[in-house]
Amino acid sequence: MRAADTLRAALRAALKELDLPWPEKLVVEPPREAKHGDLSTNAALVLAKEARRNPRELAAALAERLPALCPDIESIEVAGPGFCNITFKPDFWRRVVTEVEAAGGAWGTSKAGAGREVLVEFVSANPTGPLHVGHGRGAAVGDSLARLLRASGYAVETEYYLNDAGLQMRKLGLSVWLRLREALGEKIDFPDDCYKGDYIRDIAADLLREEPELATLPEDEARARCGDYAVKQILAGIKADLAAFRVEHNRFFSEKSLVDSGAVAAAFAALEKAGYTYEKDGALWFATTRLGDDKDRVLRKSDGSLTYFASDIAYHHDKYRRGHRWLVDVWGADHHGYIPRMRAAVAAMHEPESSFDVVLIQLVNWLRDGQVVSMSTRAGEFVTLKEVLDEVGTDAARFLFLSRKSDSPLDFDLELATRRNLDNPVYYVQYAHARVCSLLRRAVDQDLSLPDRVDEAALAALDTPEDMALLRQMAAFEEMVAQAALHLAPHHVSRYVQELAGLLHGYYAKHQILVPDDRPRAVARLALLRAVGQTLKNGLFLLGVSAPESM
Repeated sequence: MRAADTLRAALRAALKELDLPWPEKLVVEPPREAKHGDLSTNAALVLAKEARRNPRELAAALAERLPALCPDIESIEVAGPGFCNITFKPDFWRRVVTEVEAAGGAWGTSKAGAGREVLVEFVSANPTGPLHVGHGRGAAVGDSLARLLRASGYAVETEYYLNDAGLQMRKLGLSVWLRLREALGEKIDFPDDCYKGDYIRDIAADLLREEPELATLPEDEARARCGDYAVKQILAGIKADLAAFRVEHNRFFSEKSLVDSGAVAAAFAALEKAGYTYEKDGALWFATTRLGDDKDRVLRKSDGSLTYFASDIAYHHDKYRRGHRWLVDVWGADHHGYIPRMRAAVAAMHEPESSFDVVLIQLVNWLRDGQVVSMSTRAGEFVTLKEVLDEVGTDAARFLFLSRKSDSPLDFDLELATRRNLDNPVYYVQYAHARVCSLLRRAVDQDLSLPDRVDEAALAALDTPEDMALLRQMAAFEEMVAQAALHLAPHHVSRYVQELAGLLHGYYAKHQILVPDDRPRAVARLALLRAVGQTLKNGLFLLGVSAPESM
């Protein structure tokens, strides 16, 4: 039940009666202070000029018509220069309990996306080492975005772009090859720009056990074999870590396949046909300055090798060719400067600007004993995602990764994440759900079990300010989900469930639920809290966090 939608429908009808259009700047939103009602609208202010009426006079005309058009409205106050502050009847809010009961696990879902196809590409870490804590944040954000978009009626696919070609892969093969020779007793002067983590030694040792004859092969062949084996082993570890983190990808897309399938040539041909490429100094250039970038970019170097940008253009061109109409990329914040040139590429492909979005993931500071742990993938000094999951668990990790806007830095406090008390935000929310489940079990023991559906009339006992606060917060769930999906902002869900959990804990502290001498009130409160529990469970699912029934 969306109160805003209910009011918008009534406003449309009222404006039609007044022969006025729906203005682009009309706003329906909660007032700054709860004492001013449930919702407020500026309709009269933005239409006064066209209506040739004083804003307060027009607001009064709207206030006169709206209750007849929407019987759920209890009162309307004309405030300030011409705002309409609307208060709904208590029964309107109580109705949310039966709506939650009817929808169950589908509560909060909508058809807002109208089946629009969207491809969410996320994590996409180079297969040169295990996923680290920063990749974990991108994984949580990307997976939660996919869940949100599906809940809001979009047709979603998810993808991991596997950078399995180029210089980094050659360095990976060299790193393993050198460690393999070192294991055979050869003294190696290990280059600074190679990968130095212990996992490289482990891969080299495993490969040597499987293929002891490898050291006798020509070096180029041996290094290539080392690189292929390393990618296979590292990717297997990445997939295992993502599975433990409850993250799924529909597809792992290989960069190598772009060249093999002719996708790079097809992208270049499309850019050339559009008139955006030119030759200079033996290299192929993309005229991105004509599309808003600060300088033109090289696609193919004078030695014939491709730039990373060329591969990325080909990859995105391929995404569109596969029929995806909205591309959402989850990138590290260090790629911020990359956005304008990719937008230029999208424009050159004659795709609408609205078909491409980037969600940036800021750095994660891993705090151990109050100290920031420094990380470097190449030097092998980093906290792996697996270490995070082993220490704090999937639930705490996902919740904390999603607790702030993704483009804001995040301090991941190990001590906080492992606390089993209400200071830990994920414990705080999960305990609220478990508390509801415990109450429902106790109710059965006291012969107060609820039917699957509670009659609306039985909810009349929900008449305290705390009842209304819980009802209003639950009623906002569907709108919150739709807006979080539209704005690609899963942290809204984290904030919402914490607020709902806070209201639940406050309600439990103030009101007796299983009222022994007032069965109707006990039934009404149990029904309310059961609906709250379902809403918390659905919200936690969108975050990829479990909803335990006991703690």
